[in-house]
Amino acid sequence: MRSPELIICPCCGAQTASDLRVEACRACGALAVGPPLARPEEELPAIGLPFAVASSGALLAFVFAASTAFALFGRKGFTLDFWSVVAAAETAAWRSAWAVLPLSLAAAYFGNRAVAHIRRNGPRYAGARLASAGFALSAVVAFAVFTLVGLTVPERLRHRRLAQEAARNAEAYEPIRVLLEYQQQYGSLPASAEDLRKLPDPDGSVARAARMIEAGAYEPESTIASLPPAAARRGGRARNVNVSVRPVSMRPGIDDLPGEGLAFTNYTLRLPGDDGKIGNEDDLLISDGMITRAADAEEAAPRPRTREIKVP
Repeated sequence: MRSPELIICPCCGAQTASDLRVEACRACGALAVGPPLARPEEELPAIGLPFAVASSGALLAFVFAASTAFALFGRKGFTLDFWSVVAAAETAAWRSAWAVLPLSLAAAYFGNRAVAHIRRNGPRYAGARLASAGFALSAVVAFAVFTLVGLTVPERLRHRRLAQEAARNAEAYEPIRVLLEYQQQYGSLPASAEDLRKLPDPDGSVARAARMIEAGAYEPESTIASLPPAAARRGGRARNVNVSVRPVSMRPGIDDLPGEGLAFTNYTLRLPGDDGKIGNEDDLLISDGMITRAADAEEAAPRPRTREIKVP
């Protein structure tokens, strides 16, 4: 669409698209009293619009290049190989995306319209190539930032997920530390969360660990060695007696409390996930200090083999 030809009112200097010989000026109401002045024989072409388009494109390109250079110099082991420059450009794109990307898109849009207007009115403007170069720089910067940000989105999401898992694991390290401290002091793991309160608690970590164990599913275990009841003896001495070792777990509130001489050596603690409920895939499983997700543990667990039996 062609832009209307503007006429400057000789009375107030306002620009209008109407013919002042027919319609009065909207700014001051003046009417033309004669034909418009003839255009000068030699009219200098305008340079303002092409220069503005070129300047905006060059400024955006300079800002992005400077951000890439700062990111490149800030990397450990400064090198100028291709992938180091690409990595620095990705970092610069993420740092300046909220400012450079909208500005470059706006500069490319208005630069495209300005270049089209300059080409339609070629004799009136100088520097058409300069304006085209500025528009091209704006478009290249917008495309580069958008592409670099889009390529790194999956990796950024993976890092975000790892950070969230690390934050959850950091919370799980507190009961692990408290259980280890209890085992070192009493020679056994606690039978329940209530036993943890025997420990001194200057910073409140023991109370927090006890609350986490009460909210989760805590199962201490002990390895017990037992002899067969009908062991053959000769001369008061045991002969070729097999000793069976079996793990015994104790769930507080369900199993009977062990004797005074029983020491718990292993434990399993299941903590609720983000939903605060036990038994979902987002739960954390802690087994003797090793932290895993419930979903990963279920996938790694061996599945029972089934065999089809045909009955005649």
